[in-house]
Amino acid sequence: MIKGSCLCGGVNFELTGPLRNSVACHCVQCRKTSGHYVSATQVAPEQLRITKDETLQWYRSSPPAERGFCNRCGSSLFWRHDDDKGATSVMSGTLDGATGIQTEKHIFVADKGDYYDITDTLPQHDQ
Repeated sequence: MIKGSCLCGGVNFELTGPLRNSVACHCVQCRKTSGHYVSATQVAPEQLRITKDETLQWYRSSPPAERGFCNRCGSSLFWRHDDDKGATSVMSGTLDGATGIQTEKHIFVADKGDYYDITDTLPQHDQ
C-alpha cells in the first residue's frame, strides 16, 4: 500500500496493488492546474481508497474529464476521464515515500511550454 495526500492534509488516500508507471503530461490543462507539467500514475477504482476528503473538490475541466484537487491548499491530486471505466490518474508527486514507479513517456509535447526542454531519452508523443 502507498499513501498520498495534499499539501495541507485535508485529503488523504491509499493506493493498493501494482501501479502503472508515471506518464508526464505537457497539455495546457495540466500545465495550468500545476504550474508546470504533471506526471501521474493510474489506478483502477478498487485500488484507490480516499481516507480523508474534507477539502476534496472536483472540477469538470472538459466535457469528458474532471480533476480532483484540494480546495484549501490547491494541490492537484486526481484526473479521471468518464470513459476510462473508473480509472483515476493520481499525480505522482502527491505520493508519500518510495513508489517503485518511473516516468515512462511524455504526452502532449506539442503543447509544452517554450520555457523548458525535455532532455531525457523517454518516448515523446505529440498527443
